Amino acid sequence: MSTITVPAITVPDNANVFSALIDPARDPGRVFMENADGRVIRFGEVPTITARYAGLLASEGVGKGDFVAGILEKSPEAVLLYLAACRLGAVYVPVHIGLTDAEISHILGDARPKLVICDPTRANVVRQHVVRTAGCSCLTLDAGGAGSLIASSETMPAESALQSVAPSDPNAMVYTSGTTGRPKGALLSAGSVIWNARSLAACWGITESDTLLHANPMAYGLFGTTTPALAGGAAMILLPKFEAESVLAALPRATIFAGVPTYYARLMADPRFDRALCAGMRLFVTGSAPMRPDAFEALTERTGHRLLDRYGLTEVLIATSNRPDDSRRPDTSGKPLPDSTIRIVDEQGEPVPTGTVGMIELRQPYPFLGYWQDPEKTAQAFRDGWFRTGDFGRLDAQGYVSVLGRGADLIISGGLNVYPREVEAAVNALDGVTESAVIGVPHADFGEAVLAVVQLSGEAESFDTSAAIAALKRSLAGYKVPKRIELVAEMPRNTLGKIQKNLLKARFEGAFRG
Repeated sequence: MSTITVPAITVPDNANVFSALIDPARDPGRVFMENADGRVIRFGEVPTITARYAGLLASEGVGKGDFVAGILEKSPEAVLLYLAACRLGAVYVPVHIGLTDAEISHILGDARPKLVICDPTRANVVRQHVVRTAGCSCLTLDAGGAGSLIASSETMPAESALQSVAPSDPNAMVYTSGTTGRPKGALLSAGSVIWNARSLAACWGITESDTLLHANPMAYGLFGTTTPALAGGAAMILLPKFEAESVLAALPRATIFAGVPTYYARLMADPRFDRALCAGMRLFVTGSAPMRPDAFEALTERTGHRLLDRYGLTEVLIATSNRPDDSRRPDTSGKPLPDSTIRIVDEQGEPVPTGTVGMIELRQPYPFLGYWQDPEKTAQAFRDGWFRTGDFGRLDAQGYVSVLGRGADLIISGGLNVYPREVEAAVNALDGVTESAVIGVPHADFGEAVLAVVQLSGEAESFDTSAAIAALKRSLAGYKVPKRIELVAEMPRNTLGKIQKNLLKARFEGAFRG
């Protein structure tokens, strides 16, 4: 494998994201995006379509700094809408279409966008809400009819000027995925979006010869998946959502696939997912949740590819990543992106020795702008210019980061710190376990007791929790061993596939009472 050299990443003084990510020199006849129904948008069409979309947004009163919310199924037009908002210097607010009406209402009521573009299936509830609370217009992203973005934009000019944007100007407001509470809006600067996209494109070696198979949700896959592909000039195949059958059918035409561990588990369950099918692939990227080491190695044995892990947060996008020529161990998420720095600190904010567990703090050239209308929470997110991720982890001597879990998930049992990811790795290694989630629940003696919630594989005929706890005592210190193991048919997950530990804690908080 050839070594990928990462150059210095630059952001222009005029940091309009459209002009930074869409290179006019690219072959206009080359495929830009292909939808699941076979519909194709070519690079030469992008300037015209986005100019017309931008003209329509402007006719609705959208200008620089205004919020535009998109509640959309994944499609080329949804990505082009984001790029059109970028042309105007507007702030795009991606809202996951899979959220409930109440969750969408919360986000719209909090952001109060100037304009909402939504899928026709959500139009009635969105229009009722925006008329009642936000007082803004709502368009749908369908092919025709009154109030349709696509149909209405056809009469707009095919060219428009690009708004001048400073690197520190906001480009997007992304709501946190809400695994522990109500989501809050995180403001991302144009500089951050450009720097992150270009950094990942360089780290992953993305070029015009690549094709990204995109199965991640639109709202959460826009940054960290779509924008690096745009920066590198890759083509994209868009799938509405992850379905193993659709992914398997499209893999022979792709070179890059990015997904959460759940996606890979479902692919590995199909015998067609093998070396022959993956022969044309260059990178399989994982993240957003820990990958079991045995599953990591099993994928390599089956396909001949080693997963490339990365670590990110809504507020800072992707913070660390392995490079293709790294060893790519299952216990690390790579190194910080170019020009950024990670440090591990104790509770007082003092750096800890190499290999010691502490809180992960991050410094990037274009920092997170803050939480929407919450200056107190924004101030708490920083310490001396370092962003406080809220995650526990450690750095090894080579600078690789291992993430051990959210600080909110830390268990203090009998005065001793227990890091859930370490215990989960041991539980996952037990025969019959598909996945586990380790939580702390109230205990009269220990304050918190370690409890493991386990989902068994379909092949598991029986599972003796007492025997499992006895086995864990041979691999974990006594205070880390779960006091109890609970079995569930299926883990509760958010729309990105992350286990919602807050729901598990609520369910099992009385496990040691009485």
